[in-house]
Amino acid sequence: MAFECQESTEVFKNLANCSETNRFSSNSITENFEPSKPALDCNPKKGISSSCSSKQLPPNDVFSNVWRSIADLPPALISEILNCLDPKELGIVSCVSTTLHNIASEHQVWKEFYCERWGIPIASAPSGAGFSDGKSWKELFVEREYRSKTFLGRYTIDVLFGHTEPVRTVFLLASAKLIFTAGYDSVVRMWDVEEGLSIASSGPLGCTIRAVAADTKLLVAGGTDGFIHCWKAVEGLQHLFDLKGVEKQNTEFRLWEHEGPVTSLALDLTRIYSGSWDMTVRVWDRSSLKCTQILRHGDWVWALVPHDMTVASTSGSDVFVWETNSGTLVNVIHNAHVGNTYALARSRTGDFLFTGGEDGAVHMFEIVSESEEPSVVQVATWIPHSGAVYALAFEFPWLVSASSDGKLALIDVRKLLRACRRSLGKRVRDFDQNNIEPPQRMLHGFECNLFSVDIGADRIVCGGEEGVVRIWNFSQALEIEQRARALRGIRLENRMRRRRLQIEMNSKGGRTDQYSVAAKKNPVNGDRNGVWHSKRSISSKVKR
Repeated sequence: MAFECQESTEVFKNLANCSETNRFSSNSITENFEPSKPALDCNPKKGISSSCSSKQLPPNDVFSNVWRSIADLPPALISEILNCLDPKELGIVSCVSTTLHNIASEHQVWKEFYCERWGIPIASAPSGAGFSDGKSWKELFVEREYRSKTFLGRYTIDVLFGHTEPVRTVFLLASAKLIFTAGYDSVVRMWDVEEGLSIASSGPLGCTIRAVAADTKLLVAGGTDGFIHCWKAVEGLQHLFDLKGVEKQNTEFRLWEHEGPVTSLALDLTRIYSGSWDMTVRVWDRSSLKCTQILRHGDWVWALVPHDMTVASTSGSDVFVWETNSGTLVNVIHNAHVGNTYALARSRTGDFLFTGGEDGAVHMFEIVSESEEPSVVQVATWIPHSGAVYALAFEFPWLVSASSDGKLALIDVRKLLRACRRSLGKRVRDFDQNNIEPPQRMLHGFECNLFSVDIGADRIVCGGEEGVVRIWNFSQALEIEQRARALRGIRLENRMRRRRLQIEMNSKGGRTDQYSVAAKKNPVNGDRNGVWHSKRSISSKVKR
């Protein structure tokens, strides 16, 4: 992400205005300054963008001798001011001066920016730093923001064979570079992301596996028999999980309380979430492996996504938001889709929900929590598919949907968001639905019925009725684009060089001399006509 230092923004102007108005003399302050009259009239609700007024300054020009700037404020106050900025504004502030560059670049808010969008990095470093290689949080953020453009570039496709029947679910564990897949053949398979090779597979579980979820400590799979099949990670094992129980015994176990097929699963640090066609969502404690909460619905549960102390679920055509500890229903979106709401995704901050349904539409909702009772507002709608949307996955800023029409839709939601820090939360721009951009990219090449999809930093994984797993690899997209731009630059430079030489030759009259010499050697109405007639006469003699 490039920051335009020349861009004229309110942030830059107001910083300059505040600097100009902060003139004062230390001697005159003690004599003339009245504590009851504030020096600056700043609106705290607008953060750094608020205007600084000199209307209430003390008389007799008490701020006349010494220049003061924002850098002279206490560090704690500067930190609070910078917390009110979004990444773009913070980057612009860092271009104002060397002092502000040092303050803004090293500010801890860059860590918050990164974690809000993509979570804790795979290899975390000591506090105040980025990774162990010395990168700051700002450098990590800018690099990741730049890499987010990869899904508009070129890609390669890897096809993973191994399943003998349709694939119902895929899960990408990016931190361990693993993919987990399962389907109608009742086998859970584990794949290496980089090599595209099968690492291990479980034994037949005796039912269709419709949901898989994993982290670095636990793998869970749910099927039509109502059981949740679980594998604990084996310490020291390169690929974490021993699916066949060869390396270590007692790492596999099962949970059972659902009375119908398990359709959705999710994990957080302390809980397991499961949704079922028995019209319930169950919350399990990971340490005791006991069900601690049952959230009852009025129809089959199709999908769920937890965040912090809440969990969102879809049942029938409705979307529900629950408080996990108490089991209280916080919000309901009635008739989110025409027909069933099959797919659900959520931003990492939990403020935004994405739904996909039987009508082929994808909706975006914002959870507004300003009042005592949070409300849900629909923000945008896309209809990229001609069939039902079966799966959604979100990795900032990309939302990817998989449909029964055999297509994947990639939607960039970055332009719909306006980040505001801390107490201001996030707000969605007031967009007219007619101005919402269509999906930035459609990926084709599948047969019908894509059942599941997941997305990582530079890969998209999907599975469907074909019985194969496809990996769309964008890891080299930026490098390919850079090489293509370099080649285009070389071609343009050569073209301009030839043009300059041509202009120089024309200015010296070289081309005129060449034309005159060529005309003397080959007269148009002289030898050429003679040669033509001689050939004609020869050919006429041959014909006779």
